[in-house]
Amino acid sequence: MQPAPTVPADDQAIATGFEHFYETLRRLTPRGPLSLTAASTLRRLERSGPHRLSELYAPEGISQPAMTQLVTRLEKEGLAQRTADPTDGRAVVVSITPAGRAAVAHRRAVRAAALSELLQGLTPEEHAAVVAALPALEKLSDLATTRAS
Repeated sequence: MQPAPTVPADDQAIATGFEHFYETLRRLTPRGPLSLTAASTLRRLERSGPHRLSELYAPEGISQPAMTQLVTRLEKEGLAQRTADPTDGRAVVVSITPAGRAAVAHRRAVRAAALSELLQGLTPEEHAAVVAALPALEKLSDLATTRAS
């Protein structure tokens, strides 16, 4: 086992806080037919449009065969569809369907309602601090996505 990397104390505290909050978000996420990876893939398709299958697996941290199986399942459930790539007839692109958008919207709404209840327990200053942190959190997410691509 390799020694743990040296990380500044503030960064370690951020990582620990994110880990704790991630666990909280997982508990707030509605249980249903979508796995975390399926929901994440649908959100990616919703947010950034159709992708080649080969562009989807790395950012999700799974193998290409696993992504192929996932897209096949999403397609059977009517949540995603494959079509020929308009720029390369040999390739396939995956896009989200209206039913997929509805599934993502439902998960988001249920989680937002549960999170809203928790946010009621914050002071106005704490709530404002969370809102103020959102742009930095979005940038971190974008950096992580770019790095995984």
